[in-house]
Amino acid sequence: MTATDTTSSPSPLQQDYQRFLLLGSRRAPLTVHVHESGYRSGTINTDALGLRYSHCAGKRFSAAERGGASRINLLVGGSTALGIGASSDEHTVASHLSMLTGEVWLSLAGCGLNASQELLMFLTHQHRLGQLGHVVVLSGLNSLAHEALSEVLATLNGPQHAKAYQDFLNSFSEGMQPAAPPRRQSLWRRIRQALATPAVAAPVSWPLSPPEKRLARAADNIGRTLRQWDRLLADSHATLTFILQPLLPWCRDTLPAGEQAMLTALQQKPANFDRLLEGAFDSQLHSAFFRRIKSQADPVPCYDMNCMLNSSPVFGADLFIDRLHLNDLGNNALAKVITAKLGLAQEKHALRKVTPIKLL
Repeated sequence: MTATDTTSSPSPLQQDYQRFLLLGSRRAPLTVHVHESGYRSGTINTDALGLRYSHCAGKRFSAAERGGASRINLLVGGSTALGIGASSDEHTVASHLSMLTGEVWLSLAGCGLNASQELLMFLTHQHRLGQLGHVVVLSGLNSLAHEALSEVLATLNGPQHAKAYQDFLNSFSEGMQPAAPPRRQSLWRRIRQALATPAVAAPVSWPLSPPEKRLARAADNIGRTLRQWDRLLADSHATLTFILQPLLPWCRDTLPAGEQAMLTALQQKPANFDRLLEGAFDSQLHSAFFRRIKSQADPVPCYDMNCMLNSSPVFGADLFIDRLHLNDLGNNALAKVITAKLGLAQEKHALRKVTPIKLL
């Protein structure tokens, strides 16, 4: 799939992902069941835990199906790490990392997860993972979006807003547009709806705080969570690396033709997730955001993919399908940059001393 797939008629790939997202976006208290378990399609498949499969040497792997792998690596994050936009499980970032390194990389990712939820996902499945090699957290944007989302939801605070709250929360799929327009309803259904009590709609204008404040809060949350990751992994000999995920306005000054057409279409009908990032597309704000994450996360190695992706030989091609999701070529480019950087991250990790913290 390329960034030129921006026509009014959704592609089969878009429809497949939208079906998947509508089936399984559940966030129950004290659990992290994010996506539909045992989902099967030509595009995306999940294990018994709702986690997407990755592929290595012709075999599929997941947290529920590690096979005989003595050591595994983790790619942690939201929908970009999950591989929304990939044409199949074989073309996600985790699968490309497996191909490039010759080692098993598991996808520990779910759409919409912020930094704290990513850590909770790891704690939920840690006992299933065995020996860990590398843990790469490819993330950042969901934590920023959650800061805005909490402000929006604060305006829906009455008991009569309970259903509207849930419907509103379920309308966020990290930028994925609806797959198809709703079917034309029957006359009787339209009459019943006209007579029914109107639903509480989300506010047309969202009273968000200045982007600088939301970025600072998100960066602090990400930094604190990365230090928690560091303590958890201190005794495991695993390397931990944070990579700020790419966002199209932060990556490029000029756009390839396909991405320009895609962005024009998005601007005409912005998704809810895009609205949560309102005001944050500025390059100076992006730089301050990453610097604050890096400062707060010390001593965890942090890298900014928005400043590294241009090292890819295919950077001039269409890589994005929307502002934050990548096509197959983009996922491959991302994996190659990560592979190159991991060598540096391992050296830095080996030189630093971490005081182990025993968990009771």
